Amino acid sequence: MQRKKRLRIIQASLFLIGAFVVFFTFYEKKNVEERIISEETQLDIEKSLSQQSENADVFYNIEYSGLDLAGNRYILKSNEASNKEDSQEIVNMITVEAIFFFKDGTTLSVFSDEGIYNNKTLDMIFRKNVKAFYEGSELYAQKAEYSNSESFLIITENVKLKDVKGEIFADKLLFDIKSQKLNIASINDNKINANINIK
Repeated sequence: MQRKKRLRIIQASLFLIGAFVVFFTFYEKKNVEERIISEETQLDIEKSLSQQSENADVFYNIEYSGLDLAGNRYILKSNEASNKEDSQEIVNMITVEAIFFFKDGTTLSVFSDEGIYNNKTLDMIFRKNVKAFYEGSELYAQKAEYSNSESFLIITENVKLKDVKGEIFADKLLFDIKSQKLNIASINDNKINANINIK
């Protein structure tokens, strides 16, 4: 009788210890998961998901490639893209990279936080923190629009061009893809600021 009582006490103790081990293991795992994904990241994910409408398709790590009307090859990549059922040709993108391969062997790389791609006309819009690199020149702006039919790139909003010859600040730059020439424009007759090395 005394022995049975001792066995029951030992069994009950082992059961309680096991229950504590299981409880604290899962509790600690939950804390680790919460530490891995910060609150800020969780809020960003929730915000992104809430902004997507129910009838939108979302894609990750997408890549488009093709030829523009001038015969130049391009690759367009995005970390995340979405389009709506009623406008399948318009693709909204997040974290965008585009590379244009010209016939003369040069390349133009464009990066931005956001973008819009029309998969019928092949037109592209780059927005927020736009960066472009071409033949040693660096360009920074907040918006760039690529027109496939007109074969040019319009860069606007806080435009800054850095080159070995100097720096230019302008309202608008037009890059003609066919002739690969850059035109500088000013809105409302504002002056264009330039710091050019003449050597």
